[in-house]
Amino acid sequence: MANGWFGKKRLPGAEVQEAPPSIPDGLWTQCGKCREVLFAREWERNLKVCTKCGHHFRLTAPERIAMLLDEESFVEIDGDLTSANPLNFPGYDDKIRRHGAASGLKDAVVSGHGTLDGYALSVAVTDAHFMRGAMGSVVGERISRAVELATQRRTPVLLISGSGGGARMEEGLLSLMQMAKTSASIARHHDAGLMTIILLTDPSLAGIMASWGSLGDVLLAEPGAQIGFVGERVSQQAHLGKVPQGFQSSEFQLTHGQIDQVVHRKDLRDTLTLLLEFAGAPGVA
Repeated sequence: MANGWFGKKRLPGAEVQEAPPSIPDGLWTQCGKCREVLFAREWERNLKVCTKCGHHFRLTAPERIAMLLDEESFVEIDGDLTSANPLNFPGYDDKIRRHGAASGLKDAVVSGHGTLDGYALSVAVTDAHFMRGAMGSVVGERISRAVELATQRRTPVLLISGSGGGARMEEGLLSLMQMAKTSASIARHHDAGLMTIILLTDPSLAGIMASWGSLGDVLLAEPGAQIGFVGERVSQQAHLGKVPQGFQSSEFQLTHGQIDQVVHRKDLRDTLTLLLEFAGAPGVA
């Protein structure tokens, strides 16, 4: 009798409530600036730019190359170069392995050559997903070789910064000397009458901006990119005094003459094509 009175019954005509369907992972993403929830597929079609506020998400080096260069034209060079531990710095070997496994990269730069709208050029892209893009011996070597290849082939070179980590303390002076080495290769490229194009993306800080990141014939930047020598937090810790609001944004740098143009991601290919045409870049038959 108890089961008859107190057992759960479904009223006639009542519908059975089903559990709501689960949302698959990766279907949505959230903007880190305006916090808008974005449909991932639409966000990717928009080149990973927020459709509400225009925030440019960070791209990996392979994504950047695939977005800018002609399909299947990119040929990687020096991809077998990997960082050593010349100073036997404790834990450095493990750090390299961890960042490599997490990013899928061998180091913080991808370099090679390819075409953009049919124009030949050399390319090197640093990636903040690997040790914040910090410059060590391999990063400096690969960038220098990319520039030297462009000099030999008589083509422009496009260097893209996505580095916020400065020089790697684990490699000491061997890391710091990459600033001079990359700068020297760009100087030789310039002396040969060839164009160097720099694209600054978020972040572009520290040793990069004290060397090759500021040495292009043309300096472009994406909207909202953080550009400067030290980050805002480090500036505050060093008590450098009061600084203007947004002093490290690409827009601030443009206003004060530090860069030539701020270019939305969707307009980058067209802008670069015009520059390559102006530079007389050779085409590939």
